[in-house]
Amino acid sequence: MREQYVEAVLAVAELVPPARVLSYGDIAALLESGGPRQVGAVMSHHGSAVPWWRVIRSSGDAPAGHEGEALRAYRQEQTALRGDTSPQPAGKPPAWRVDMKAARWNPEEADFVRIDAIAALLHDSDDAGPLTDTAAVPSMSVARDGLGA
Repeated sequence: MREQYVEAVLAVAELVPPARVLSYGDIAALLESGGPRQVGAVMSHHGSAVPWWRVIRSSGDAPAGHEGEALRAYRQEQTALRGDTSPQPAGKPPAWRVDMKAARWNPEEADFVRIDAIAALLHDSDDAGPLTDTAAVPSMSVARDGLGA
């Protein structure tokens, strides 16, 4: 994976405020590059230095294997959750998830200026062509109308 893409994904993840989340696909759409799997791979391999718990699956599930740590962060930040957050038996999946409707971050215009600058740096450094076919990724103007809409 290109270093510029990794840096762009991590830069957007750092912008997500406490108690808010974005899905992997949201970040790909904002950057107009890659897709949920590419963003997930970046977060999995390089995301430990950023608030990784704020970048999740579109279903609201926390990153696999990190549910307990993520739940502590969500509680501390008062992120909107759905379901039973009581401890589950070992090996049983969590009975909770982030309430995406309530917790999804909707950037304001100043945030879009920052995101556009990050995306521009990514695209300016992209002399080998796009990482993936981005035809299925909504454009920034669509993303401004509501992430995940």
